Amino acid sequence: MESLSKRIMQHARSLAEAAPICAGALLHLGNRAAVDQALSRLARSGDLLRVCQGVYMRPVETRFGTCAPSVSMAVDALAGLWGETIVPCGGAAANVLGLTTQTPVRPVYLTSGPSRRLQFGSLKVELRHAPRWQLVAPNRRAGDVIRAMAWLGPEELLKGLETVLPGLSPQEVGELADARATMPHWMAEQVSKVVTDG
Repeated sequence: MESLSKRIMQHARSLAEAAPICAGALLHLGNRAAVDQALSRLARSGDLLRVCQGVYMRPVETRFGTCAPSVSMAVDALAGLWGETIVPCGGAAANVLGLTTQTPVRPVYLTSGPSRRLQFGSLKVELRHAPRWQLVAPNRRAGDVIRAMAWLGPEELLKGLETVLPGLSPQEVGELADARATMPHWMAEQVSKVVTDG
């Protein structure tokens, strides 16, 4: 009979890139204590990556060797696993929108869940708990604008809005306008002014 570690690895290889592997989903292969030990051994040997407590992922094989899975794919998968909204931080959103050339030294994401750190090989990723208004319109341009404006702050907000607004579709402007009810007053006021003037 094959060892538990081999059966876990067979299961891991059948999963898509960045699919989370948790002991609770492997109990058909063995009892909880044995599965936990096997996962720890596989992480120590490098066959699996321990992303955070209780969550593992399979490294990706490339022609240059093994590497961590795509961080964005992994974060999306973890959002589904935990039932959380997880989005790139305001600085990353501002960079995507062309409002800054700065990129965070370490990837930072905002989450509706608790703050925590993830480990993808040598790369550390930070998840920061954020208020609900910063998490609206996940994976949409209007949401990126809101997070970028929060990052810019009240002093730079109007200039930032005037820069990004021409690049938004009417639907995206509508989404931005609809989100005003969740925004803090300092942001909602400026968004109202620009959207109405535009």
